[in-house]
Amino acid sequence: MSDESDPQALEGPAPDERPKPRGRRNKQGIRIDPDAQASPDPERAVLSALVKHKPGVLAQVASLFRRRQFNIESLTVGPTEDPSQARITLVIEEPRPGVQQAKKQLRKLVPVIAVRELKDNAVQRELALIKVDAESPDAVQSVAEMYGGQAVDAGQETVTVEITGSRPKLNAAVDAFERFGVREVTRTGTAAIARGTDWTAPVEDEWNAKVDNLPPVEADD
Repeated sequence: MSDESDPQALEGPAPDERPKPRGRRNKQGIRIDPDAQASPDPERAVLSALVKHKPGVLAQVASLFRRRQFNIESLTVGPTEDPSQARITLVIEEPRPGVQQAKKQLRKLVPVIAVRELKDNAVQRELALIKVDAESPDAVQSVAEMYGGQAVDAGQETVTVEITGSRPKLNAAVDAFERFGVREVTRTGTAAIARGTDWTAPVEDEWNAKVDNLPPVEADD
């Protein structure tokens, strides 16, 4: 303890009696708490949402992700085997808690029938249109065939190639065409479906659960 007879002594325990802080300091002198949890790394997740096929649904989904500031890699939408329904495929880059939150918020939207996060082995495809200079059309065609693609437009100045495949495959293809001078690239974003007999979205159970939780509809006057 401090010496009470010394008027200049500071209150509090003596230096050797003070509790020792845990952890260590980094190069900047900032103490690192050993109990502190590092932020989880972002991960790529593919979400498939079955929705009612009507105007405004896509705007609602896009608005939700904008407000929540989810990091979207791609968003695609198209009709399904049922003309009254559409399927939205979202690819996001978020830490695991963010992925869980995205699914939770999507399920709250009334037009959304079912939401599912697809497994890594799900069938995923994307289409890319790559426009390059036409100085070496034969070489362009050879590279296109390497990636299972084909020329869909050819002129005196440019050649446009169509390639379909996984995201890594398309990334590699775009890099390969750089040597010819890439003028434009257009990509559709990822479309995905579960493998085998596995449903891409568990429609019946999830929809029934949502309907049961909806508020009652008041009768018209």
